[in-house]
Amino acid sequence: MKVRVVCRKLYDYVRYDLKEIAFPSSLPDPPHIKKRRKLTWNERFLVLKEASRLYAASWVRDIGPELRPRDFKDEESEDKPGGPQGLAKEKEPSTLEDLAVAARGGMETLKPALQRVYMTRASAYKDALQSFIHGYQEGIQQVMEKKEVSKSEQESDKPDKST
Repeated sequence: MKVRVVCRKLYDYVRYDLKEIAFPSSLPDPPHIKKRRKLTWNERFLVLKEASRLYAASWVRDIGPELRPRDFKDEESEDKPGGPQGLAKEKEPSTLEDLAVAARGGMETLKPALQRVYMTRASAYKDALQSFIHGYQEGIQQVMEKKEVSKSEQESDKPDKST
């Protein structure tokens, strides 16, 4: 009898609970949302094709106009009158690229690169904190000046009322 109960509970768990855990049912749509029609197989294929192309392109560091032509139409029209400006500029390697090159060189080259990254971040945080403190002090001074001005106005108003 106990084996039967255990089997039934296991069957119910797999049939209902496990299904809800693996594929949770979503909340119903709000009333103002209009349902969209289902995509045809051809449209699904086109969506999958475009998504896979963009996913593959996302692994490339520089996504240029050849990978996303719709997004770069405005920039191409701006670049044409001025000449090939993008080709003349040398790209400076990013921090991530520097770390990748340093990691290939081993621990001896990775340690100074990481120290450089942390020192850069520390100086940026220090500068930001100093800027915040300076701005905060200026704000306090402005508030104190406004209070002094309002006090002096109140004091100057009192004798006028008494006369």
